[in-house]
Amino acid sequence: MRLTTAIAVVVGVAIARGAAFGVRRSDARASNSTTNPSHRTENLSAAAAYLEQRTAWWEAWPAAQRDHGTVCVSCHTTLPFALARSAIGGNVSPVERRLFESVTMRVRTWNGVAPYYASRPGDGRKAAESRGTEAVLNALILADRDAREGVLSSDARTAFDRMWELQQADGAWPWLRFDLNPWEGPESAYFGAALAALAVGSAPASYRSTPAIDAHARRLRSFLAANYARQPLANRAAALWAASKLPDAIDGERRAALTTELARAQRRDGGWSLEALQAPSLRTWFSASDGYATALAALALMPTEARDTAARGVAWLARNQDASCGCWRAPSLNATRDPRSDAAPFMTDAATGFAVLALKAGYVR
Repeated sequence: MRLTTAIAVVVGVAIARGAAFGVRRSDARASNSTTNPSHRTENLSAAAAYLEQRTAWWEAWPAAQRDHGTVCVSCHTTLPFALARSAIGGNVSPVERRLFESVTMRVRTWNGVAPYYASRPGDGRKAAESRGTEAVLNALILADRDAREGVLSSDARTAFDRMWELQQADGAWPWLRFDLNPWEGPESAYFGAALAALAVGSAPASYRSTPAIDAHARRLRSFLAANYARQPLANRAAALWAASKLPDAIDGERRAALTTELARAQRRDGGWSLEALQAPSLRTWFSASDGYATALAALALMPTEARDTAARGVAWLARNQDASCGCWRAPSLNATRDPRSDAAPFMTDAATGFAVLALKAGYVR
């Protein structure tokens, strides 16, 4: 009897909370679902300024410094900055130029620079993980930069050569693991493979179609397929995003099912929650929408038949930019940092970069 009562109380509270959320979220959807450019409220200039400031800080942060005057590329700050700046276009900024110079220096002197992290007692794979992660990020940054001009530079080709050299037999890459989700956790090698697919898809078709590169790409697609079923929804969303550039990264049947699953995970306010995409549970079902998950899901869904669902996500982004910083907020899945510290906004950095990508994809047609 006590157990039955307890279950009833929990269910009742859940229904009440869900109903309360539903009123607010459905109202928001009804009044803000448009992506008509005349109704745009976001400030991409403020977002670009935020990303510039954060990347400038990263480039000067002692913990990010590496040998030969180079800087570690991070999934949370410098990668989203590079992709967002490419989407915004315009002249290359000094901060962006320093990032490209650091990446190209490391690509050109690959055998003469140390890995981001050395192996250590009890963790003999850290150097290999560092190399694999860096090779993928370098190739993506340079391929995305070159896509502005529709070319593939010699530096980008070299970056791809480094990436393919480190591809494992299963089609993936050694990937940094610090037990930090979503990018350095137990399943993050899949996210890395999705980024590799995005890099390949950003390169000209003439590069992708050469027999040697096609063989590597087939191994990559095989890894994405073989490991798809056990991935959290966040990783599979990243693969769907990659499929917008490399269509056969996911087969048609899975693409349709994933589109439906992502659409069902959308909150009534039009956003998505990273906590729910990473580890769905009763607790995360009530977690709030955030900038990173919403941007990633909208990016993934924009080229699919669920474009209207993506448009609601874009509308959520348009009305949820933090005017105090020009950024979009997202919480860490791993730690609560002092909000005054420079390291505290890492997830917000990623959310802001991805939000710019989603807003540009959603409005520029």
